[in-house]
Amino acid sequence: MNSLNFTEQYSIKAIDSHTGGEPTRIIIQGGPELGEGSMAERLARLSNNHDWLRSSTVNEPRGSEVLVGALLCPPVNPANIGGVIFFNNVGYLGMCGHGTIGLAVTLAFLKRISLGVHCFETPPGEVTVTLHDSNRVTVINVPSYRYRRAFTLQTPELGNICGDIAWGGNWFFLISEHNQRLEYDNIDSLTEYTRIIRRELDLQGVRGPQGELIDHIELFGPASKNSGADSCNFVLCPGGVYDRSPCGTGTSAKLACLVEDGKLLPGDVWRQESISGSVFEARAILRKGQIIPEITGSAYITGESTLWLNASDPFCFGIGSPNQKS
Repeated sequence: MNSLNFTEQYSIKAIDSHTGGEPTRIIIQGGPELGEGSMAERLARLSNNHDWLRSSTVNEPRGSEVLVGALLCPPVNPANIGGVIFFNNVGYLGMCGHGTIGLAVTLAFLKRISLGVHCFETPPGEVTVTLHDSNRVTVINVPSYRYRRAFTLQTPELGNICGDIAWGGNWFFLISEHNQRLEYDNIDSLTEYTRIIRRELDLQGVRGPQGELIDHIELFGPASKNSGADSCNFVLCPGGVYDRSPCGTGTSAKLACLVEDGKLLPGDVWRQESISGSVFEARAILRKGQIIPEITGSAYITGESTLWLNASDPFCFGIGSPNQKS
């Protein structure tokens, strides 16, 4: 639904960054007024009443399918630095690890935060970041857990696929046995393989405990020889594109499974490599019986821009938007 009314031009200010190769666009000015309430409540208002912001800022012609957007919001708790809602080319995300790292670096670039610890509000809950320097950030994520262990998905095209279903701020199907080659030059095949799995999960009604879509597919394999990592992954995100970073929420889901299996002790470092070669350092801590992931990575500012929405532009709200003009 489009609730934006203007007669000539409307401007949105944004800061772009990348975390481990995955881009983030932080909307710092020009977003809609979402009122009070939790970030989950504000996400619902954004989705239902102001989806023009998402479609116009991350979809073509201003964005691309790989771009993750984020709207900075005032916090509910004044002690927190802010709230954030993440979105992509097809909809809205819960938490976003790489995006939170990018958000911290963006706010440091704007001189809104200094080195040290800061707390943000997200739809799934509060997360804490430690800004180590102008680029390096540690995110203490929401509690993560495994929902189903060794779940077998029967597919007509790929046969039986066995993996874990886990939560790391988003829902993941984690697969270690897949006979796929996790190399950058094999991305097209990996994308098709994981799209089939994602489609079959949806068609067969495989869901989270409250009926949530399992909308991220994550494959694991050996790390590259010179990375020093423990594992390499390939992550298919909602919208059908792959994560260029090691995926903070996917790494969180993996940590939950490793800890529950006794393969990783709380506090031990797990180094997760992405399909593009970037690495996150991660560890899990136990707090009141919950697994709390800590993800460390680096982000870099790539641009500062003013996005213009022209009332006469047929693609003002993005290609494919329901508000697209004929």
